[in-house]
Amino acid sequence: MDSGAGQGSAKPRSAEEIQDWLIHYLAESLERPQDEIDVTVPFDDFALDSSTAIGMTGELEDWLGKPVDPTQVYDYPTIEKLSQCLADEA
Repeated sequence: MDSGAGQGSAKPRSAEEIQDWLIHYLAESLERPQDEIDVTVPFDDFALDSSTAIGMTGELEDWLGKPVDPTQVYDYPTIEKLSQCLADEA
């Protein structure tokens, strides 16, 4: 995946870009086709354990070039909601 900007020089990302990144990440992690990843389905339905969620947010943080709190996966429990939240924070 594109690593994007480094820390301190974060490039603002749109909700759509973040959503696409999350779809790709989950499809790869779960070994499922991207078209099977529904952005309105709660992360819990993808059977993400806490270590997977932390890994996902860590890689997302690197890609975005800004901190992402792992608890946001629980506060914004779908790809759609999390993407919008992170885009709004830009």
